[in-house]
Formats: sequence, C-alpha cells, structure tokens
Amino acid sequence: MVKTHNYETIFIVDSSKGEEQVTALVEKFKSLISANGEISKVDDWGKRRLAYEIDDLTEGYYVLVEFTAAPEFPAELCRQFKITDGILRYIVINQEN
Repeated sequence: MVKTHNYETIFIVDSSKGEEQVTALVEKFKSLISANGEISKVDDWGKRRLAYEIDDLTEGYYVLVEFTAAPEFPAELCRQFKITDGILRYIVINQEN
C-alpha cells in the first residue's frame, strides 16, 4: 500500500492569455493531479486582482485544488508548474504538517 498525504495547491494563471487558454491550463493541471492522486476539492476563484504586479500584469485567474497523493508527486507538480508558460505563481502545501 502506497502511503499518501493530503496536499493543497493554489496556482495563478495569466488571464491575459484568453479564456480558452486559461481553461485549458486549469484542465491540464486538474487531470495531471487526478492521474497521480485523488482530488477532494477544486475551488475555482476566477479572475482576481493580484496583490502586486507580476510581469506587468495586475490580474490573474486563481485555482485552489485539494488532493491526496504519494509524497513524490508534489515535486513533479512543481516542476510542471515551473515549465508551463502561462502559470504566474503556484504553491503546493502539505496539509499534514
């Protein structure tokens, strides 16, 4: 039996890319997470004003996902966030600490 942990991630998508691309990126990461774990909750916050400018942008599309996965998966998820064009910021948190 593989030991799993509870995690949550919040990521911000560049909303200037257009609605179709924002939706595609959100779906990409939801399917990546569900392929490697089990999603317990998706909270789509939508377009919001950023606390500070990122790459001259003032708005972003926020998504919160709570999930359970093996301890190795968050590192791969962070790697995918880093290399994906259109992701402004992200954080993955282990909820058990």
